[in-house]
Amino acid sequence: MVQAYILIQTEVGKATTVAETIAKIPGVIQAEDVTGPYDVIVRAQADTVDDLGRMVVARIQRVEGITRTLTCPVVHL
Repeated sequence: MVQAYILIQTEVGKATTVAETIAKIPGVIQAEDVTGPYDVIVRAQADTVDDLGRMVVARIQRVEGITRTLTCPVVHL
């Protein structure tokens, strides 16, 4: 199982709607509005890195109101 944090910038005033929409996507563990340089932080999981990438590109980045994403895979050192 691969997990990642996905940092999301949104259009002004869209953070809550984006977080609520993303929270419904299978594989998303949590989606929260935050303050700072990013507007939403998502924790997601998938079986493989490829599956995680497909989730981000095919599902998350298509949510209306998102302007930019940054995916940070969790590593266990």
